[in-house]
Amino acid sequence: MTVSSPTGGGCGLEGDPTVAVCEVCSNDYAMSFEVHAQGAVHVFDSFECAIHAMSPICEHCGVKISGHGVEADGRFFCCAHCARAVGVDRELVRDHA
Repeated sequence: MTVSSPTGGGCGLEGDPTVAVCEVCSNDYAMSFEVHAQGAVHVFDSFECAIHAMSPICEHCGVKISGHGVEADGRFFCCAHCARAVGVDRELVRDHA
């Protein structure tokens, strides 16, 4: 994953064509940034919007995973407790936060 500024770090004004628009909230912000992940380019105006759009969702409780999380058998969980709650083998799941 790569993060960069789509506007080159300039100080564009609202309506300026060099100002990128956040794909989540549609805010046109001079300090927006791009996230390059899995062959796609995403534009956001804040980490909050980036987390909302890109974070995996815990398969047990449904929370957005913005921290370390747990991956087991290609499935994502917010913690070891949730992974074990859906039957993932206790020995395969450790929460290393």
